[in-house]
Amino acid sequence: MTGRAEHDTRAPARLAALLTGITAEAIGAADAFAGGVYLRSSTPGLLRLAVLSGLPGPLFRPWWRLHVDRRFPVADAYRLGVQVVLPDATETMRRYPQFAAGLPFQFGSVYVPVVGGSTVYGVLTLLRPSTSDATTALPDRDRMAQLADDLGAALRSLEDADGSPVSWDDEPLCVRPPAAGPPAAPIGRFAWDPATDVLTADNRLRALMGVAPGEAADTPQALADAADSHQILAALRETAAGRPPPLPLHVHAVDGTLRLLELWTPHDTSVPPGGHPVRGIVLDPHVDSAADKAADLLPEGVFCLDRLGLIVYANPRAAEILGRPRAELLGRTLWEAVPWMDRPAYEDHLREALLAPHPVHCHVVRPLKDEDKPLADPHGGDWFSLSVYPGPDILTCKLVPADRMQDPPPEPAPQPGAEALADAPPADGSPAAVTSMAPLYRPIILAIALTEAVTAHQVSAVVMQELLPAFGGRRLAIYLLQDRHLYLAWESGFPKGFLAPFDGVGLDTRLPGVETLTTGKPLFFESMHQLTAAYPGIPLDATEGARAFLPLIASGRPVGSCILGFDRPRDFSTEERTVLTALAGLIAHAMEKAHRYDTEAALARGLQQALLPRRLSGHPRVETVGRYLAGTQGMDVGGDWYDVVESGDGLALVIGDVQGHGVQAAATMGQLRSAVRAFALGDHSPDEVLSGTNRLLIDLDPGLFASCCYIRLDPLTGLARVARAGHPPPILRYPDGRTHVLDIPGGVVLGVDAHAQYPVTELQLEPGAILALYTDGLVERPGVDIDEGITALRVALARAGSSAGRPGGRSLAAVADRLTAKARHVADRPDDIALLLTARRPKGRHR
Repeated sequence: MTGRAEHDTRAPARLAALLTGITAEAIGAADAFAGGVYLRSSTPGLLRLAVLSGLPGPLFRPWWRLHVDRRFPVADAYRLGVQVVLPDATETMRRYPQFAAGLPFQFGSVYVPVVGGSTVYGVLTLLRPSTSDATTALPDRDRMAQLADDLGAALRSLEDADGSPVSWDDEPLCVRPPAAGPPAAPIGRFAWDPATDVLTADNRLRALMGVAPGEAADTPQALADAADSHQILAALRETAAGRPPPLPLHVHAVDGTLRLLELWTPHDTSVPPGGHPVRGIVLDPHVDSAADKAADLLPEGVFCLDRLGLIVYANPRAAEILGRPRAELLGRTLWEAVPWMDRPAYEDHLREALLAPHPVHCHVVRPLKDEDKPLADPHGGDWFSLSVYPGPDILTCKLVPADRMQDPPPEPAPQPGAEALADAPPADGSPAAVTSMAPLYRPIILAIALTEAVTAHQVSAVVMQELLPAFGGRRLAIYLLQDRHLYLAWESGFPKGFLAPFDGVGLDTRLPGVETLTTGKPLFFESMHQLTAAYPGIPLDATEGARAFLPLIASGRPVGSCILGFDRPRDFSTEERTVLTALAGLIAHAMEKAHRYDTEAALARGLQQALLPRRLSGHPRVETVGRYLAGTQGMDVGGDWYDVVESGDGLALVIGDVQGHGVQAAATMGQLRSAVRAFALGDHSPDEVLSGTNRLLIDLDPGLFASCCYIRLDPLTGLARVARAGHPPPILRYPDGRTHVLDIPGGVVLGVDAHAQYPVTELQLEPGAILALYTDGLVERPGVDIDEGITALRVALARAGSSAGRPGGRSLAAVADRLTAKARHVADRPDDIALLLTARRPKGRHR
C-alpha cells in the first residue's frame, strides 16, 4: 500500500487522514509552528516526506527525499529508533552540520521514530521556536512518544488490513497547521455527507457566497451553481475518497468576488460506505477590518502571506509594485502570482522568515517589463527593499523603493553554519545583483558530507545523495583514471549493462567522458540532440534528456570524470555551470584522498589478517571456533583479536580489543597477542598473564589501551579460571539450554595502571556447554545500552545452540555463523567484531 491512489482508494484515503490528523495533534502538543511525517518508500533506504503542515511544500523540495544513511536527524531517528531533540541552531550545527548548512536559521526541531510492532515506518518531525535549554525543547516528550506510538500502531493495523506494506512514493501533502488564534478573515462553514448527499451550511457561508436567504444551498450542486464552478463537485468527491486538495481552491461568489474554499475529512481510519464525511470552509481573502483599511492608505507596499505562502492581503501600493491587480494576487502563492519573484535568492529569505523568529530584510528587483520569468540581467529593473515580519500564522511583508530608504535595514545576527548574507546595495547606493545563498549551500553541504567519506564507494554515494537531488539529476556515473584508462567506479540510474562498453576506455578515445578529463573543461549538453551532433554515432541510453560531463582534477592531477544525466532537456545557467565545476573539484580531491586511504587500509588489513591465528590450538575434549568481522564504517581496521593457546596440560582462551582503528591499533594488537601467547605457553596463571601484559603495554606507551579476557581451561575436568581486564563478561550456555551472563569481577583495562590487580574467578564448563567470548562490536549499538546488546546475544546463543553438540545437531561453527549473521548484513558497521566459542565434548565424542 503506497501513497498513490491505485485501484482501491480507501487505503490511501485512510493513510492521508491518519497522517494529517496526527501531525496536527503533534504540532499543538509541542507548541510547534510546523511539522510533518516522513515514511519509508518502496525504494530501499529512501524516506519520503508524506505530510508537511505549516510550510509551503515547493520551498522545501530539497528535503522531500532523504536516504536513511545520511547524517541527518530524520535519518538517525529512523535508523537508531531514538528521539532526536535539537533545541537551537547551535546544537543543530554541532550535531548535524550538513542539515544546518542547508537551513542555517534560528529554530529548534524534534524527531520521533514511528514504530509499530517491530517495524519502523517513519519519523514524526516538528519544528519549534529556538530555545537555549534542551529540557524545554520538547514540552511533553512523553506525549510526543505516545502520538508516534499511536501512529505506528495505526499504520500496522492499516498494513494488516490492506495486506501490503505501508509506504509513500508521492509528493507530500501540504496542509494548513492548527490556527494559533481566531481566523483573520470572515469564514463560512459547511458539512457534506456523501451517503445522503446533504450539505449543511451556516448563514455566514450563504452571505459569503451571495446566496439569498430563500434560495436553496443544501446540496453540492447548489453550492457549485452559486460559485459557478463545477470544480467544487470534483473536489468534494476527491476529498471524500481521502484526497483533499492540498491548497485552497479559488471560487467566486455570485457577485464575482474571490473566495477561498478549503476541504478536509475527520481524523478517522475507517471509511464509511460512500466515502468520508467532508468538512469545509469558505473565506473572504479581502479581510475587511479597520487595520486593513488603514494599511490600504499606506504609501509603502504591504502584503501578507499565510504559512503556506498564499497571499491573503495586499494593499493597493503592493499590487502596484508587484505588478498584479489585487484580485490576481489574493489566494495565490507569492511565486505563482508574481513570477519574477520565483528566484532562489528570494526563496532563501522566505524560508528564513518561515523558520526564524526575527524580521528578514533583503532587496528585490522588479523587471522593467512585466515578464513571467526572472531577469537575465538583474540591473535592468527597479529595486525595492523587502522586509518580512513573521508571526504565528501570518507573515507581513513591506516593500519600499530602494531610492527612498534613509538607512539600510538592520541585518539579522549571523547564523551558525553560514555567514550572514544580505542582498543589499553597495556603499555607493547603486543596486547590486541579487546573490542567492542556495548555490553556496550546495558546495558547503557536499564538502561537509565528503569529509565523512573515506573510500571511493562512499564518495560516490555522497555525490549521488547530495549532488543529484540538488540539480534534479537521475543518472550518475563516475570513472577513475588508472594506467591511462578510465574505469567505471560507480553508476546509478543507467540501463543495466549500458555503461559496460565504456569501462576501461583509453584516453585516446573520442568520448565526452574522456575529453572532459583530457581538456580539463566541463561539457554541457542541453539535449540529446546536442550530444549526438557533437559526437556522431555515440550510443545513447535515452532519446530525451540532458547531460553534464565534469572533469575530476585535484591539484592539477587528473583523477577521473563524472557524468550527470537528466531525464528531460534543460538549460544550464552560468551559475549552475560554475557551481557544478566547483563541485567537481571537491569530488576529485575526495576521490584522491579515498585512493590514499584505500591503500593504507589495505596495508593495515593485511597486517591484521597476518596477525590473527590461522588455526586454533585444540584438544580432543574441546572444540573451539573463532569469527572476525572487520568494521565497514570508513573501512578502518581495528585491534580486535582472539586466540587459543596450549598452556601446560590445558588451553588458554583469549579475546581482546585494542582501542582505536588503523595501522597502529593493528600493530599494538599484534604485540599484545604475542605477549599473551608467551605468558600462556609458560603456563602462568590468568592474573599473572594480564598483569604482565598490562606492564608491557605501559612500557611500550603506544598511547592506546586494551581490554582482554583470559581463561585457562582444564579440558578433562572442565575447570576454568577466568581473569578480566575491562572486557565484556563471558556468556555461558548450559547443556540444558539455560544461558547466563557470568558476573566475573575484573580489573581496569590494560595500559592504564601499572599496579592494577586482576582477580581470578573459577567456573565449571560441563560437557555439552558452550562458552562465548566476544568484543563490544557484537553487542554495542548507537543509542542503545550495551546491557541490552549483551542480553540479545545471550538470547541468540540460547536459540542458536539448541542442538549444538548433539549427534546430527548443529555444529559449533554453525552457531558462530548464526550469532554473527545479523552483523554481517549491517552496511555501516562502526566497529570490528571478534567472537570465540568453546564447547566441551562429552566423553566418547573425541575428535
